[in-house]
Amino acid sequence: MVKLNKIYTRTGDDGTTGLVGGGRISKADPLMAAIGDVDEANSAIGVALVSIDDDGTAGGLRRIQNELFDLGADFATPLDMEGGLRVTAEQIERLEHEIDAMNASLSPLTSFVLPGGAAGAAQLHLARAIVRRAERSAVAASADNPLTPEALTYINRLSDWLFVAARRLNNLGASDVLWVPGASRR
Repeated sequence: MVKLNKIYTRTGDDGTTGLVGGGRISKADPLMAAIGDVDEANSAIGVALVSIDDDGTAGGLRRIQNELFDLGADFATPLDMEGGLRVTAEQIERLEHEIDAMNASLSPLTSFVLPGGAAGAAQLHLARAIVRRAERSAVAASADNPLTPEALTYINRLSDWLFVAARRLNNLGASDVLWVPGASRR
């Protein structure tokens, strides 16, 4: 269990931050951008939860919030360090099973879906966009800071989970806001 008695440490005043295992890197390092984007995605999910009263979706989102902290720990742990907290294949498989289960009850897509609809759905679309940015940041960071394949797969799959969950909250897809190509040109 994590115990924090003091919130500020002054160790980051020089523009660096600590990694798992004691190493330090610049706060401007691409790896820190990825970790920050994951944190932002987690915050966006927290905002979405305020508007979501569907117990199944809310429970899944609370579990995902915890897993996003695990993902941040995975990113912050050097690949060659033994015993670090890592995202697992089982977590990815669970996301996939949940995506398939939610998607089975949705109306088929007939167009791309615009972010919108119910408040919770719109907020999940925003969280999904932030997760996509976190994925791009993680891929960029992995050029110099090798990351586990499971961590990269998890974040990719999470954006799919959020998309399907948003459609579920939009009256099982019936209230999705659909893209109408060229609609403003008429």
